[in-house]
Amino acid sequence: MAELVVKDNALIQASYTLDMVEQRLILLAIAEARETGHGITENSLLEVHASSYINTFNVEKHTAYTVLREASKSLFDRYVTYHDINPKTGKDRSFHCRWVDKIGYEQHSGIVFLRFTQDIVPLITRLEENFTKYELQQVSRLTSSYAIRLYELLIQWRSNGKTPLFDLLTFRQQLGVEAHQYKTMSNFKTYVLDFALKQVNELTDITAKYEQHKQGRSISGFSFTLKQKKTISPSIEQKREATPLELFSRMTDKQRHFFANKLSELHEMGNYSQGTESFEQFAVRIAEMLKDQNTFQELLPHLKKVGFQTA
Repeated sequence: MAELVVKDNALIQASYTLDMVEQRLILLAIAEARETGHGITENSLLEVHASSYINTFNVEKHTAYTVLREASKSLFDRYVTYHDINPKTGKDRSFHCRWVDKIGYEQHSGIVFLRFTQDIVPLITRLEENFTKYELQQVSRLTSSYAIRLYELLIQWRSNGKTPLFDLLTFRQQLGVEAHQYKTMSNFKTYVLDFALKQVNELTDITAKYEQHKQGRSISGFSFTLKQKKTISPSIEQKREATPLELFSRMTDKQRHFFANKLSELHEMGNYSQGTESFEQFAVRIAEMLKDQNTFQELLPHLKKVGFQTA
């Protein structure tokens, strides 16, 4: 099942500066919370495993451990500026808040633990109204934080096929370009906009192009037109059920612990129980058992029963 990222449009339109690893860390936390069914609340201490980062973004283990350790330090100081309407006065207002109020790193296992602030949680999880959702897969190959932000901004207007005019100053802030960076238009277009758009067009499910708007001789903003790429019907090969070895190799640590908890409550797993252990202890032992390829294959029928996807 594809990992789904859901963000309120107020957050997507917000101005914030995150580097690529911080962006990826936040997206993984959102997606994995949804995948496990636990959701996100202001009390949720979420886990992002290095293995998930490695598998999603195709990076080396050493690299993943290093960048996650550094991101767990820097993300605590990051903040977001977002706008909404005061319901009493009808006037626009802006707020500044941190992304997380707690974040830590477990050195040997490469796990980042983080808790979103109470102001950020509703912007991430509110599904009743204005929201944008997309599969994490769509940004997994993007190597620029500007490209990730541009993709998020554009897909809000997927159904329209075109965006409104983005004021230049606001657009720069939304992309995460700081005031002292790429001050000239030629540098901004070369190193930010054109570079990001090239990645979006080549590596995601949409293609887009922009039109620049001027006031006098100066560029004052940009608007975009975008199209959904045609999807190719899955072939028989793509629809087949994956082999046990393929399933074993792609199971993440997060999934292993999640499904171990489900398996511990299955009546059919009684033969594997030691009798004196609690469900929690049994689940921990099952998670260890699933690290073995042969045991994984043996337990695969039970995994399917509790919802493990095999296609």
